[in-house]
Amino acid sequence: MTRREFIALAGSAAVIRPCEVRAERPPERVLYFTRSAGYRHDVIPLSAAVLTRLGRDSGAFEIVTTEDVAEFSADKLQRYAAVMFYTTGEIPMSDVQKTALLDFVRAGRGFLGVHSATDTFYGWPDYLDLIGGAFNSHPWHQPVTIEVADTADPLVSFLGNSFQLNDEIYQISDFDYRGSHVLLRLDERSVDLGKPDVRRRFYGWPLAWKRSFGEGRVFYSALGHEASVWQDPRYQRLLANAILWSTRRSG
Repeated sequence: MTRREFIALAGSAAVIRPCEVRAERPPERVLYFTRSAGYRHDVIPLSAAVLTRLGRDSGAFEIVTTEDVAEFSADKLQRYAAVMFYTTGEIPMSDVQKTALLDFVRAGRGFLGVHSATDTFYGWPDYLDLIGGAFNSHPWHQPVTIEVADTADPLVSFLGNSFQLNDEIYQISDFDYRGSHVLLRLDERSVDLGKPDVRRRFYGWPLAWKRSFGEGRVFYSALGHEASVWQDPRYQRLLANAILWSTRRSG
């Protein structure tokens, strides 16, 4: 993390006001898994620092960052309330480890994915069922307008009707639109739809959603490529809200 990034991170701390936290109890542990089996994002160290501070400031969760697949055993996962992925590619997890992750979420724990978490495990169909969609190129890397799909949802209500952000914008294929509650979507009027790699789908361009997997709570945001996004208080508040929701510290 550069000095400039650290100063921006410190300067944004005072404006983070996540969802109201339910009755006080010890912080929930969240496993932040950042293994890259494909493209590795330069922003990962900054993202870990941001999440660690959000947890400390909230008093409701604690981030444990790892790239060790050995954490995905039934016994070790019991130490966590949620798992969060910033990953790429076909990560070398055994079938036993994959089953442990799925069972963990099905039993009522949380799973969160950011940005390239959908660019992960194309060869594991159950992972698609967990996260709800797959990365399918990023035609735009520019300032865009993002619509708030459900302005009444407490995870995103603070954002109003829409907002602007400069980031790498994903297209999602195989999106489970029936089983997912879309929170944010791209305003297609803010981009060039004539680019050759644009693939229009009837569900548009969802950029954040939440869903259930068994008894567990799942959240995904396609945003988070740029350091400036991780330094943005709005994005930080969104992620804090999502972590609190996935760990059942908020409704």
